Amino acid sequence: MKHTKIVATISDLRCDPEFLKTLFDAGMNVVRMNTAHMTPDTAIPVINNIRSVSDKIAILVDTKGPEIRTLGIDEPLVVAEGEMVEVSGILREESEAGRQKFSVSYDKIHLEIPIGGTILIDDGETEMTVVEREADFVLCRIENKGKIKNKKSVNTPGFTVDLPSISAKDESFIKFSAELGVDFIAHSFVRNAQDVIDVQKILDQYNSPIKIIAKIENLDGVNNIDEILDHAYGVMVARGDLGIEIPAQKIPGIQRHLIKKCVERKKPVIVATQMLHTMIDNPRPTRAEVSDVANAIFSRADAIMLSGETAYGNYPVEAVKIMNKIANEVEHSKDKRNDITIPLVENEIPAFLAEAAIQASNELPTKAIVTNTKTGRTARYLAAFRGTKTVYAQCYEPHVARILSLSYGVYADVIEPKKDKFKMVRNSLKALTGKGTLEEADQIVYVGGSFGIGGGSTFMEISTVEKLTQKENI
Repeated sequence: MKHTKIVATISDLRCDPEFLKTLFDAGMNVVRMNTAHMTPDTAIPVINNIRSVSDKIAILVDTKGPEIRTLGIDEPLVVAEGEMVEVSGILREESEAGRQKFSVSYDKIHLEIPIGGTILIDDGETEMTVVEREADFVLCRIENKGKIKNKKSVNTPGFTVDLPSISAKDESFIKFSAELGVDFIAHSFVRNAQDVIDVQKILDQYNSPIKIIAKIENLDGVNNIDEILDHAYGVMVARGDLGIEIPAQKIPGIQRHLIKKCVERKKPVIVATQMLHTMIDNPRPTRAEVSDVANAIFSRADAIMLSGETAYGNYPVEAVKIMNKIANEVEHSKDKRNDITIPLVENEIPAFLAEAAIQASNELPTKAIVTNTKTGRTARYLAAFRGTKTVYAQCYEPHVARILSLSYGVYADVIEPKKDKFKMVRNSLKALTGKGTLEEADQIVYVGGSFGIGGGSTFMEISTVEKLTQKENI
């Protein structure tokens, strides 16, 4: 079983149960729903179909977040290198000197963006430089020929735009997600801790257990990663907009930095965007794409993500299978001397036990690590130390089992809770042997709690399944 998890983007245009089951069988662990191309009404069938396939598939709803778009363009503007274009945050009837013009959805851009600043249109397809400021527009020089179309993305690298962190559409989708019981909210363009707190406040109104994944897509998010991790459940390294906001050559180092921060803090981290992009149209990836996926795994990411490859591509199942094969191959060739960081223990008993359990499982002839967990914390801590053996987490609620779908090497099931320590151990192991996952003779590492459900992990045992389930122990 691969340890690196796979997130696959699913659209409402292709979400029938048979298709989802094929992806699940191929190695998909989490479904991502991109709200930029959905409404709550079109999202409901997707959620229902996912739940009909398996209650182990986690659902991640991706919000649009704060963004700027082009406005007021009836016909595409054909621009040439060196041409001067007027850009404003307000709709203007006429331009000066007959120049081409367009507006954007941030009404203060012409007042705030500095002279010499860069504006990128449509994911960087067209670049322009601010050369002069007037009362109601900035004059920009086109740096490369192209077409500027209406409602296309606008990026301002190096310049922070003061937009609200949650749009009206985001808020409606967050409420919708809380009502339908999805598992994760991936919030776009997180810049600081407050952006995460704003999402959490909405979830708290519904007493929702949904976990927040902070999408890091700009320099503010990178610089403020420590305070963001204080409040977010995990992080997505969203390299699309990140690669527009920050010079492309810096992205590999930033990706590695963000993964390291998450591993240290024992938080799951997803690497996303264009991982197998050519498989949208082709049955096989490029060698560079295979290396990109492999490097994310070598860097110890918890999960890797497919976007257009599964949302609308021609080879969605093949893309998941390729990712699965790459993960299996790379995980077996890892060298611990290349590991980039060690999670922080910080006087936490579960973290200390997790580190000891991983070390024991790596150095002793053990089959697996088993833990029972109420909140998923112990399993997540075990994942952070990136052991070589699978972690089987026995949970008491389906939602807790699903959120562990983002944690490296963790496979979770739901079992009936027991008050007694030894009954919990036996119940957990009986569930695994009953499915054929473990055998009586298998030696395992067991991490559990002495004080019943919710008491936290307090002990570790190394023994065979048979001895741990003997009647005299209970």
